Amino acid sequence: MAHTTESKPVKITLRTPSDLSQQATARVADALNPLLADTFALYLKTKNFHWHMSGPHFRDYHLLLDEQGEQIFGMTDDIAERVRKIGQTTLRSIGQIAKLQRIRDNDDAFVSAQHMLEELRDDNLALASRMREAHDVCDEAGDVASASLLENWIDETERRAWFLFEATRTE
Repeated sequence: MAHTTESKPVKITLRTPSDLSQQATARVADALNPLLADTFALYLKTKNFHWHMSGPHFRDYHLLLDEQGEQIFGMTDDIAERVRKIGQTTLRSIGQIAKLQRIRDNDDAFVSAQHMLEELRDDNLALASRMREAHDVCDEAGDVASASLLENWIDETERRAWFLFEATRTE
């Protein structure tokens, strides 16, 4: 954990017991914290599109995005707590999320329903890919618990992408 002084951050050891090495837990945290930032960014984008949905399929899409938003938000606490369980620190602010996120925000005043669903589909697919990369880091570190969680989240993320894909089909 780092305390910020006026000049520079100071590193403090948490001393959380783990049979994983300090280097292994640091690598896992370095893989999970950006995922957590992406998850928060995807959650907020999903809720943004949920709030601003319009068009002939409003009700169905509005409910779909509400359900997906709840699922995405549900991952955030598990990711952060996993980082803490292995003795590392996690996100502390919106500013830190902004620095680490790879899911792009969409601040457009109007986005069509079709474009919303396509953008969320692509974001979910990108998140699943990054989860696989984090899974590889966890495997290399011997962190089977984090890898196991990631496997479930990958499945959930692929399901969201599939639903969004099917909702955007034109045939």
